[in-house]
Amino acid sequence: MAALGASVADQLAQLDKARKLVLGDATYYPQIVEGILPIIGANARLELRRWGADFLAETFATPALAAKQKEALALVVLETLKAMLETADNDTDVIKGVVQAAASVYPLVFRHIVHNPSDTAAWETMTAIKSKILKIWDTSAAGVRICCIKFVQRVVHAQTPGMAADPRRPIPNEISLSIVPRSHPLIPPSSLEAETSGLFDRLLDIFLQDTSDAVLVDATLNCLSPLIRSRPSCTNKIISALLSFNPFKQASSSMTPKMRVMIKSMERTTRALLINANKMNPGGPLASRIQHYLERLVRSKVDILDEGSRKRPAPGEPTDGLDASKRARLGAGVPGAPSQGMFIPPLPPGPTSIAQLFTITSDEALTSFDVQQLPIDMVVQITLSVLYRLEQGLLQEAISGIRSRYTTLSQQQQQQHAAALAPALGVSGVDDDDDEYEPDFEPAEDDEQILNKLDDDEPSGPPAVTALGPYRIPQPPPLTEEEAERIGQGTMTRVFGVMSLLNGPSATKNKAKIGINRLAASNYDKEAWITLITRLATRASAGLDDASLEVKSEGSTTPVERKRASSSFSDSIRESLYMHIIEDFRNRINIAIAWLNEEWYNDRILARQSGDGQQPQHYEKWAVKVLDGILPYLDARDKVFTRFLSEIPSIDEKMLGRVRGLARDPERVALAVNSLQ
Repeated sequence: MAALGASVADQLAQLDKARKLVLGDATYYPQIVEGILPIIGANARLELRRWGADFLAETFATPALAAKQKEALALVVLETLKAMLETADNDTDVIKGVVQAAASVYPLVFRHIVHNPSDTAAWETMTAIKSKILKIWDTSAAGVRICCIKFVQRVVHAQTPGMAADPRRPIPNEISLSIVPRSHPLIPPSSLEAETSGLFDRLLDIFLQDTSDAVLVDATLNCLSPLIRSRPSCTNKIISALLSFNPFKQASSSMTPKMRVMIKSMERTTRALLINANKMNPGGPLASRIQHYLERLVRSKVDILDEGSRKRPAPGEPTDGLDASKRARLGAGVPGAPSQGMFIPPLPPGPTSIAQLFTITSDEALTSFDVQQLPIDMVVQITLSVLYRLEQGLLQEAISGIRSRYTTLSQQQQQQHAAALAPALGVSGVDDDDDEYEPDFEPAEDDEQILNKLDDDEPSGPPAVTALGPYRIPQPPPLTEEEAERIGQGTMTRVFGVMSLLNGPSATKNKAKIGINRLAASNYDKEAWITLITRLATRASAGLDDASLEVKSEGSTTPVERKRASSSFSDSIRESLYMHIIEDFRNRINIAIAWLNEEWYNDRILARQSGDGQQPQHYEKWAVKVLDGILPYLDARDKVFTRFLSEIPSIDEKMLGRVRGLARDPERVALAVNSLQ
């Protein structure tokens, strides 16, 4: 470690090396912290005190250091923090670092005093630091006040009851009022509750003041989020204070840009905090008030800060006497001026391809891009998105332009065809010199002579171009059984992907209860997809796998082969449905119950229609398979198994055998008994 008499620059260089050492290996923190305390004390140079305050704040905030080591180091640095805080010529940077370090140290010292009530000196030192920070809270610079707000939040967090938990299984590293004994000599809970209540009211008092310092308001809002999340006893008080807070209190018609930015910042932070609080407890008593407050914030923001809503709308029709530039700004057309709609460029000279016919852009980069390089799914997604956002008038204008191109091209081809036939038919131009025209009195040729002459002449020009006519897409070739099965598997994969997206908690949020008289698969939600896939598995091939039917097709020579071919698709759907359920059976047990009910109903209907009892029974097979899939993963407190057995239509001997096997496990015998009752 550097000597006390060395220069400040050398000491800072060596201190930076020590900091890099502990950042690489956290095990050196105890030695480094104890070694630098004499160098960064209250009597050290200002540069060294700044470095020391930042280093201590960083040390107790790092997650690389264990909680036990931080608690031991906290007792070592208490005196140094107190001396640095009480130095008369301190500057803002030193105070900010010391207050941040004290905010991290306070919960550690609090837990140490709970377990060591005889350590009076450490608690008195911590109390002196706390008193000094509370004294400078309202009189210091903005940066120091932000650090003081964080310190008060840590004090309130440590001195309030935590989350309700089982006392036999306490939360590890929990620091709250719940761990303080009622008879503690140094920190009695009644005194701590009174002090915490006063500090908490002082912390929330900023929302009741006519303050315009958005920095302090945002700092307080950011500090309240951990209290809402981990201290339920503070939630109602925080929400009530926020609901009485108006971020637009300082808004006026003569706001400066700085004031506008500050108001926007306060409104955004308040809205984000309340939205997250409402997500944590959507059914709480204050949820409706929070929602109304958020809607009021949005309306106030539009009325006060949105300048576009207060602008005078442009007149619908321009007045007479305006020139073309003024009419263009007003959005009206000028007689004789070019149209401001879509520009359809003319076709290039020469032969025209299909791509050129339908290309309406003049951008060379777009026309030279090969769309075939994109996947078909991306092309479909882009096309649907463009068609959804495209204006109807613009689309009709583009269609009219393509129709005009097609008509013009057809007329040109007809003219070229007629011009090619003109020499053969004897059609020629008229000589302009009418004065020298002398008619010939030769006998005219009849029709038969003209046709004979045309047959003798060979075509000298290129072949005639056929005019464009209607084009019909040929019918696709029929699918083979393998192709149909492969396409069906792809469709099922996409359906199960949609069901996986709809299985999240947000899919069932605010769902309307429509009762028992509803139509199946009519709301396009998760239940609709479940109904669709289960009925595809059970009813799509109903009657096709009857072994009594003796009709033979080209691909099936025996009834057994025909039965296997007809039911393979349904069995593949059942197998995919089974794997989808087993992947997360606790959250998808309702899918299993709906599926097995459909299987049971389908088996009964087919058995009633056939009457001979030769129909295959799918319900017993797949119910046993689902049981075999979920039994290895059940625990003693799992209620999913009880619900499954109580809601499926029937239980046969094989299922009872599986439950009997579950009862052989001593830990799960109660689960088996309760499920069968």
